[in-house]
Amino acid sequence: MTPQTISTIITVLIIGVVMALRLRGLNQTRTLNLATMWIFPVVLLLATAALLVQFPPHGAEWLWLGLAFAVGAGLGWWRGRLIPISVHPENDTLETRTSPVALLFLVAIMAVRFLGREYLESQASTLHLSVALITDGFVVLAMGLFVISRVEMTLRATALLNAAKARRVTAA
Repeated sequence: MTPQTISTIITVLIIGVVMALRLRGLNQTRTLNLATMWIFPVVLLLATAALLVQFPPHGAEWLWLGLAFAVGAGLGWWRGRLIPISVHPENDTLETRTSPVALLFLVAIMAVRFLGREYLESQASTLHLSVALITDGFVVLAMGLFVISRVEMTLRATALLNAAKARRVTAA
C-alpha cells in the first residue's frame, strides 16, 4: 500500500468513529454555550493563516482560494441552518441536538473532498494547478464551512434567545 492509501484509510476510520459517536447521541439535547462559540472558528482561522504563511499563494492563486472560501462559506451557512437550536422554555438556555441531515451533509462533503482531491492531484499539471494550491484550497474551503456555520448558528441562537427574553418581558 502507498502512504497516501494508508493516510486515506486512517482518515476514513477516524471519520467513521467520530460519526458513529455522533450518531449514538442523535436524540440527546446539549446545551449550546454562546460564550464559547467563537473558540473553534478562531483556532481554524489561526491554523489556516499559519498554513498560508508557511506556503504563501501567489498571484491568481488568491482568487482560487477566495472561490474556495466562498464555496465553503455557502456550504457552511447551509450546514448551520440544518442544525436545530431551541430555547428551553423554563430557564432560557439554548439547546441543540445532532441533526442527521447535517451529519450526512458532512459525510457527503468529505466524500466529495476525497474524490475531488484524488482527481485534482492526478490532473494538477493538466489543469496548471499546484498540489499545494489544491491542498490550500481544501483547507480554506473547510475553514469557510466550519467558521460560517458557527457564525450562522450564533446569529440564529442570539435571535432565538432575544425573542424568548422579549416574550418573557411581555408576559410579565
